Amino acid sequence: MRKMKTFAQFKRESLKDPAFKKAYQDLDLEFKLISTIINRRITKGMTQKKLAEKAGTKQSAIARFETGNANPTLDFIKKLSDALDLKLIVHGK
Repeated sequence: MRKMKTFAQFKRESLKDPAFKKAYQDLDLEFKLISTIINRRITKGMTQKKLAEKAGTKQSAIARFETGNANPTLDFIKKLSDALDLKLIVHGK
């Protein structure tokens, strides 16, 4: 019986593939943004519905954003940041 790999092992092995590594790096900003929003929402004890109300949007829009199934506008991200008392900062590398 084969032992299952951990996610860390799978990731480490997958990143050896140049095409996978580039795709992973291209999505890094998106993953960081989504995880920051989710973590802040949870830390503040907010449901997706409550965040949506505070940001002036629908719960389904929050759900799509959090699952990565959306292409949010900068305005949408700013609304979420404001609703969560986050400061949105964009800077170069």
